[in-house]
Amino acid sequence: MFLFMEKIIKKLEEFVAARDWEQFHTPKNLAISIAIEAAELLEHFQWNDVQFRELPDREAIEEEVADVMIYCLLFLNYMGSSVEEVLMNKIQKNEKKYEVS
Repeated sequence: MFLFMEKIIKKLEEFVAARDWEQFHTPKNLAISIAIEAAELLEHFQWNDVQFRELPDREAIEEEVADVMIYCLLFLNYMGSSVEEVLMNKIQKNEKKYEVS
């Protein structure tokens, strides 16, 4: 796994353990949290069609993306999945599915 990813996952594990939150981290709850955070990200773009260089509140948008990623990382970690493997497998599938013509 990428070294930075191991560091992030370890930090997340420590954060969750210190607060005894593992009891709430069921597959359903984490999946719901991913969807909620993704919806909060979408709120920043409701009723407008800005480009990346025009993002209205970059810091708030970055925080929403981070929330989505954190819940996704926790989900995969609890499943015992390798984040690197999961991502690389999906990229390889997409390369086959969407071949360059």
